[in-house]
Amino acid sequence: MRNYIIKRLLLIPLTLFGILLINFGIIQLAPGGPVEYMLAQYKGMNTGATGNINSGMPNLNEQKYQGAKGVPDDLVKELEKQFGFDKPVHERFIKMLNDYIHFDFGKSYYKDKTVLELIKERLPVSISLGLWSTLIIYLIAIPLGIKKARKDGEQFDVISSFIIFIGSAIPVFLFAVLLIVLFAGGTYFQFFPLKGLTSDGWENFTFWHKVSDYFWHITLPTICIVIGGIASLTMLTKNSFMDELSKQYVLTARAKGLSENRILYHHVFRNAMMIIIAGLPGLLIKILFTGSLLIEIIFSLNGMGLLGYEAIMTRDYPVVFGTLYIFALLGLILKLISDLTYSLVDPRINFEKI
Repeated sequence: MRNYIIKRLLLIPLTLFGILLINFGIIQLAPGGPVEYMLAQYKGMNTGATGNINSGMPNLNEQKYQGAKGVPDDLVKELEKQFGFDKPVHERFIKMLNDYIHFDFGKSYYKDKTVLELIKERLPVSISLGLWSTLIIYLIAIPLGIKKARKDGEQFDVISSFIIFIGSAIPVFLFAVLLIVLFAGGTYFQFFPLKGLTSDGWENFTFWHKVSDYFWHITLPTICIVIGGIASLTMLTKNSFMDELSKQYVLTARAKGLSENRILYHHVFRNAMMIIIAGLPGLLIKILFTGSLLIEIIFSLNGMGLLGYEAIMTRDYPVVFGTLYIFALLGLILKLISDLTYSLVDPRINFEKI
């Protein structure tokens, strides 16, 4: 196992390099950029001042940037220097790699903060949503999936499947809006706050008041994410257990007179949980960084998903690549943890040959 861990750790830098290289290339080919974004802002605020400038033949800047028409050349060159676009592409990429090795992600183009400061501010929000949602999903989906496997084809299985699929069919953002209308002061009741993870003056609350206020705010966003993620894990659990229950060793255990609970929890459980454990990193990454994006927008939660979305919309490349680097690194580490958990659950698995 030690050799396998070393190999996986050595592969992490190579994988990160490939991810950054591909995305850096895509960004260079994609239309728009921070220079054009700022040019659009400049022209929007100064249309009267720039409307009659450079009305003749287009210059090189106008050919390079669609928004450069009517903008002084000195301003365009100043913006290029400000965003580092006055250097060749390969120099910018090499500098980015060198900085990222030292976890220096640069400074946001627009927020007057370093990328690390922004990540430190936003990461706790995403972690809160991700950990609580994942915990609740597993606590509900695994027992429910096991019971559905034992009651396969019976009334409980049919009714629960109908409810689960109805819940999963409703888009997460629509369910969030519904909860706001019903319980957050939208039309009917105001049991929960509409936005944020804490109330004003939270720093001055007592410890238990802080805890209750935090859970009061996180309840509705967590419910939305749980509803969206519970169906797949429940059916995965059910199918995994049904597959194990049909195997020969289960028939042999029953022939020996072992109780169903002993067969299920002492023999079947460990084997059936393998595929569920394997899916944990993917589920956690999805909830942490992608699945909660709409929830963060609707409930005004300043998490990593919202940070990445804002950075893409404003072409804030340091934030885009910084968050991408963190996402990828966490994903690779969680995948390694998943493999280690595999071997703990079933010592027969040997990763040394991989």
